[in-house]
Amino acid sequence: MPSAPVLNTQLDLSEEQRAVRDLAREFCEGEVKPHAAGWDERKEFPYEAVRKMGELGFFGLGIPEAHGGSGSDFQSLCLAIEEIARGDAALAITLEAAVGLGIAPIERFGTDAQRERYLPDLCAGRRLWAFGLTEPQGGSDAGASKTRARLENGEWVINGSKAFITNPGTEISWGVTVTAITGEGDPPPGAGSAGTPAGGRKHISTIMVEKGTPGYVIEPAYNKLGWRASDTHGLTFEDCRVPETNLLGPVGKGYGQFLSTLEAGRIAIAALSVGLAQACLDESLEWAKNRISFGVPISRHQAIQFKLADMAMEIHLSRLAVYHAARLWDERRPCHLEASAAKLFASETSKRCADQAVQIHGGMGFMEESPVARYWRDVKIN
Repeated sequence: MPSAPVLNTQLDLSEEQRAVRDLAREFCEGEVKPHAAGWDERKEFPYEAVRKMGELGFFGLGIPEAHGGSGSDFQSLCLAIEEIARGDAALAITLEAAVGLGIAPIERFGTDAQRERYLPDLCAGRRLWAFGLTEPQGGSDAGASKTRARLENGEWVINGSKAFITNPGTEISWGVTVTAITGEGDPPPGAGSAGTPAGGRKHISTIMVEKGTPGYVIEPAYNKLGWRASDTHGLTFEDCRVPETNLLGPVGKGYGQFLSTLEAGRIAIAALSVGLAQACLDESLEWAKNRISFGVPISRHQAIQFKLADMAMEIHLSRLAVYHAARLWDERRPCHLEASAAKLFASETSKRCADQAVQIHGGMGFMEESPVARYWRDVKIN
């Protein structure tokens, strides 16, 4: 099915970026769209599609060639995520989490030995790595983390739990980087800020834990509303011991590491949202051209035309915001505001587009046989 027209973004892509986008689009049309509904219905992790994404180099996007990646920029990763999300948001988040949350922190903050051990297989898509930040009682309040790690005889002993973690429980999952409190210090200036307990400021560090380590328990998969083909679990650590060398970066610097990691993640989720919104428009435009009501295609009705026009407009603006934020990130320029704005606006755009897509499809929009029903479920988490 041809895609709906895409407005000119006025931000020219490089030849390499266009090649990545076109490759991802071709992969999505041939290898994702025909299977996405089945993966969702069966709650099936798409191993074959993940393997092919690895062969196409998608897991190495945004990672330097010296560390096993493709040497491309971050915007190329966002382009790939956007295109794959047009077929299946669950597969798109698998890629985004694997690279943005799994690979990128190891590449940016790891030692040469850590990079040499993990990045070749991760960038090739042969293995997956997860990032454990969220906790059951903390949600988005990362400063409220309760997971702790103490150094004992050259080993980190970890105790705590994490929630809603992507990619830890597949057959190819290798491990997880977790945030943990490794000490507390004197209260910082202006004590009483978020994440500061009465006893002083938490020293949060990031530690790598391989799957199969004693005391590392992967809880049963969640029964989710959407993203059903994505692997999502809670994690528990019970006196889980890993070598001291599994520390990622300096002790006590984990808070800054994950704030930086999440900033790039916001841009990537915004790209996923743009792709899902575009899928809603694609399906709605095709349906409107072929659904006959009162003797004419419903695309002839002005009420439907208004909906389609609003969808196209908001997708255009969201895409501009994503491209701008991604370029700022690639140029190592501050982009906290731009990343947050892109993520918020694009995710709300995708929600509105999913709502409108169901409305345009009428009764069929309420049926799981229609892709827009899956889009409507998938989009809520964005």
